[in-house]
Amino acid sequence: MKPTEHAFYVSIGEQKLYAYIDEKHRKTYTVSTSRQPPSCVENSLGTPTGLHQIDEKIGDNLPTGTVLKGRVPTGKNCYQQDASENEENLITTRILWLRGLENSVNVGSGIDTHDRYIYLHGTNQEDRLGTPNSHGCILLSNVDAIELFDTTPCGTLVLIENV
Repeated sequence: MKPTEHAFYVSIGEQKLYAYIDEKHRKTYTVSTSRQPPSCVENSLGTPTGLHQIDEKIGDNLPTGTVLKGRVPTGKNCYQQDASENEENLITTRILWLRGLENSVNVGSGIDTHDRYIYLHGTNQEDRLGTPNSHGCILLSNVDAIELFDTTPCGTLVLIENV
């Protein structure tokens, strides 16, 4: 596989995303991965491991904190909701949709990262970043989600490991 100019390494154990440009470390982001053990299996709610790429980007120019459901803005903003509406971990601000690249690991029937709707995305629960808190996705602060969205092209490689 040909290396990409941009690349991400996600450490589930550290709850960190390391961003690289031309093989040089650019920045480290605090993230949250799944509350469940890592898993590529459908309905496991685990963060999938292995090699992935950014397949699609959704949410260009949405206001920070915009809540998305089914990849569509709901018209709500997490910063304007009351506490009861923010109890659920929401998809906010931007989505970078992942596609697995390893057959029989994260590509294929019952294990497909893309079909599981696994994203890098903003969260309304930024105070919980750094601890497992997702249903399989990789959560970022809304500011970090915008930064990555704006600076990362589709096709960027993302390696996720349970270390």
